Amino acid sequence: MADQLIRATAADHGIRAVGVITTRLTDVARQRHQLSYVATAALGRTMTAGLLLASNMKQPQSRVNIRVKGNGPLADILVDAGLDGTVRGYVYNPVVELPPKPNGKLDVGGAVGRDGFLYVARDIGYGYPYSSTVELVSGEIGDDVTHYLVTSEQTPSALVLGVFVDASGVTAAGGFLIQVMPKAARDEALVAKLESRIGPLQGFTPLLQAGKTLPDIFADLLGDLGLEIFPQRQMVRFQCSCSFERVLGALKLLGETELQDMILKDNGAEATCEFCGQVYQTNRHQLEQLIVDLRAETAASQ
Repeated sequence: MADQLIRATAADHGIRAVGVITTRLTDVARQRHQLSYVATAALGRTMTAGLLLASNMKQPQSRVNIRVKGNGPLADILVDAGLDGTVRGYVYNPVVELPPKPNGKLDVGGAVGRDGFLYVARDIGYGYPYSSTVELVSGEIGDDVTHYLVTSEQTPSALVLGVFVDASGVTAAGGFLIQVMPKAARDEALVAKLESRIGPLQGFTPLLQAGKTLPDIFADLLGDLGLEIFPQRQMVRFQCSCSFERVLGALKLLGETELQDMILKDNGAEATCEFCGQVYQTNRHQLEQLIVDLRAETAASQ
């Protein structure tokens, strides 16, 4: 199934549901960053969560930043996801590997660490981004983002994430987010029914491996609750906004003295984008042109 995101509603719009497949984009991130198995799972879950959170924003340029900073060996995870379906991210220590847990699953919680913080910033493209910080619950990402939704946005939510990776790469990844709106949240029978259906799930990837599609999953969970799946399917992808022009702009900010030093010592410069792993190289002539531009700007301002 292609990487895609679908939206749905149920219980007379009292329940909001979003599901996303992120198999391909997670494997792209794995290859770009040369991620270990556990780092792939951690970053894939966080990118999936970012896309799910961004999906409910309104402005086309809206983006969500998620930073997971635990006391485990992965150190930091940073993800940037947009309402447009693009996502990027990286892990500070991408080669960390841990033994699997007794149940055979990857120990994402151990790699992230159970002590630390989850930072979420929502940016609608103007004004100050809305940001919130919560303590990590388990380091497993899904529990932590759910804790954020309940405590910071005060919305009863169920978030299920999953990434399955083996020697061949990522073969299944994605997740879903189900939120109960305030009016429906007062219906205790409805909430209990949802909990009884979501609670026993053993994760998201087993559903994909069993051949379930996103509509199948929503039908199983919400089919008898007036489920309405919106017809639009949004393609999602790993995409970074870095460019050679942005690299030149960043180098220019270093100033003439630093640029002269790069020319003298290295005859150029090399920069790597942390989000996507793209390597940019500049030669001495390009650095010399930046110096010319800096001098022209200084003269114009005097």
